[in-house]
Amino acid sequence: MSKIDACLISHSHKDHSKAAKDLLQQCVDVYASGGTIETCGIWGHHRAHAIKALQTFIIGSFTILPFDVQHDAKEPLGFLLTSRKTGEKLLFFTDTYYIKYRFQGLTHIMAECNYDEESVQKSIAAGYIPIDLVPRLVKSHMSLEHLLDMLKANDLSSVRQIYLMHLSRNNSNADKYKGDVARATGAEVYIC
Repeated sequence: MSKIDACLISHSHKDHSKAAKDLLQQCVDVYASGGTIETCGIWGHHRAHAIKALQTFIIGSFTILPFDVQHDAKEPLGFLLTSRKTGEKLLFFTDTYYIKYRFQGLTHIMAECNYDEESVQKSIAAGYIPIDLVPRLVKSHMSLEHLLDMLKANDLSSVRQIYLMHLSRNNSNADKYKGDVARATGAEVYIC
């Protein structure tokens, strides 16, 4: 734990924030929106830092630009991390269906790719998910189709690696996603 400079929390849902209190107890600074800090119950802790969308800050050798995303949590964020030593830029976002911002000079991307429309229809037919859950899925998570559109709208000329994350257990196809994103971008693609 002593090698961890800080933790960025995208939003308050437990699969993303459950360890926040444990990290604070281990003397790790936590950075998140005020809404996330409040919902996680860590407001007032001296190592819990409330950050705001589109206001940059520095941790170690990284300049970090948080940006707002669309999700059913209070003040969710994505992050653009820029190395002040190498100039490399990592775009990180999860649990959102849409990114309204455009980014230049990205070298690495960590992106949610939760589902695709065909897999959702198969899951509904197989009884894995009830049809009444589909509207939440569509309004809170990134589909393969939306990810490909988002990637096309950004400067990918320097992107070397793309990491696809937060794939749905029943509504995704890792091999298809890896191939589709690699063909669309020319980058190395990994599933994590």
